[in-house]
Amino acid sequence: MSDFVDRFTQSVAPVISFDNDLEIVEARGAWLTDSAGKRYLDFGTGISVTNCGHNHPAVVEAARGQLERVWHGGGTFRYESYINAAEQLVSVAPDPVDMFFFMNSGAEAVEAAVKLARYTTGRQGVVVFRGGFHGRTMGSVSYTTSSVKYRTGYHPLLPSVFVTPFPHPFRQGLSEDASTARALHELRAMLRHVVAPEDIACFLIEPVQGEGGYYPAPAEFMQELRAIADRNGILLIADEVQTGFGRTGRWWGIDHYDADPDIVAVGKAIANGLPLSGVGASRDLFGKWPPGTHGTTYGGNAIACAAAVEVVNVVAEALPSVPALSERAFDGLRALQDQHPTIGDVRGLGLMIGIELTNGDGRPDSRALEFVRHHLLDAGMIFHPCGPDHNIIRFIPPLIISEDDLDLGIRLIGDALTAWEAS
Repeated sequence: MSDFVDRFTQSVAPVISFDNDLEIVEARGAWLTDSAGKRYLDFGTGISVTNCGHNHPAVVEAARGQLERVWHGGGTFRYESYINAAEQLVSVAPDPVDMFFFMNSGAEAVEAAVKLARYTTGRQGVVVFRGGFHGRTMGSVSYTTSSVKYRTGYHPLLPSVFVTPFPHPFRQGLSEDASTARALHELRAMLRHVVAPEDIACFLIEPVQGEGGYYPAPAEFMQELRAIADRNGILLIADEVQTGFGRTGRWWGIDHYDADPDIVAVGKAIANGLPLSGVGASRDLFGKWPPGTHGTTYGGNAIACAAAVEVVNVVAEALPSVPALSERAFDGLRALQDQHPTIGDVRGLGLMIGIELTNGDGRPDSRALEFVRHHLLDAGMIFHPCGPDHNIIRFIPPLIISEDDLDLGIRLIGDALTAWEAS
C-alpha cells in the first residue's frame, strides 16, 4: 500500500468509496495524470460532471475572476454571478421554466423540487419509477430504487412514496413497445388500487435512468405520463441532474420528448465540478412558494455561479458536435457488440451510453465488468460502472472530446473484452 493510500485509509472514513487508488495530480480536457506521470483517458467525467472537460480555460477564468471579488453571500446579500447564472439557465431551459434558484448538490435539488411540488399542490404523494436514482439523503434515498444497497439499513424511509415500473426492454426480454405497455398498465393499476391521483403531488423521473442502467424513457411512456399528470393536477418533475447540459445530445434529456416538465432539478455538470445545483419552474409556480419556505447556506455560491455562466457558453459551443460524436460512438460500440458476445446491449442518447455486459445465458455479468475495469485501468482509461447488477459500462466522455480520443476509448474497451473472452 502506498503512503498516499495509507494516509487516506487512516484519516478518511471508509463509508465513502473510491473506484481505484490512483492519486491524480493534474487534469486537462479528457485526460488525467497520476503522481507517477501516467496518463488516463477519462470516460467517467466525475460521473457526468466535467462535460466541458477538466480545467476548461473559460470556466477556470470565470471562477478565478469571481474568486477575487466575492466568494460567499449565504442569503445575506445579493451578487451578480447568481443572477447571471439564473439568466443563462433560463435562456436554455425547457418550457415552461423561466426562473431558477440554486442549491449545492443534485440530491438537494431533488429534495427542493419535491418540496415545491408538495407545497404548491397541497398533496403529499410522490410517484417514482423503479430503477431511478435521485440521491442519497434521507429524502432523496426514499425516491431512489436503482439498487437496494442505497436503502438498506435506513428504514423507515419517507412515507407516501409510490414505486412503479420504468420500461427496461433489454432486461425484461421485451420489445420497447411491450415494455412500455407493461409499465403503463402497472401505473394505471396503481392509480386504481394503491393511491388516488388526487393524493399525488408529482411524478419524479429521470428522462434517461442513470445509475439504474442507462435506460432512455420511451417517448410514448413520457408522453402518457404528461397526459396523466395534466388530467389529474399532478406535477411532472424531470430529474436532469445527470441528463442535463448536453449529455444526451440536447440541452436536456426531456428535450427528446413532447412532454414539457413542470419542474426541473439540475446539478452535476452545471458548474463543471464546482458544487452547485438548481431547481427550475415557471414564475407562476414559484409564486405559490413564499419566501423562507425553503433555504440554503451555501447554495448559489458566487464562484460556482460564475463558473456555471461559462459552462452554458462552452456547452452551447460544443453541443452542435455531439450528435455526430454520438453516432460515431454508437457505430463503434455496436461494431464491438457484433464482435464480442459479452456485450448484451448498447443503449442511450447522445454521449450518455450504457454498455451492458452479460454471460452466455444473457444474464448480467459483474465479473466481466470488473475484469474490463481493471484491464482498462492498466491500459490508461477510467470509467464508472452502473446498474443494479454492477455490469454496465457508463460511456460518458466529455462533450469536447476529439474523434481520435473517442475512437481510442472504443478500441481500448474492445481490447479489454478480447482479453476477458480469452481468459
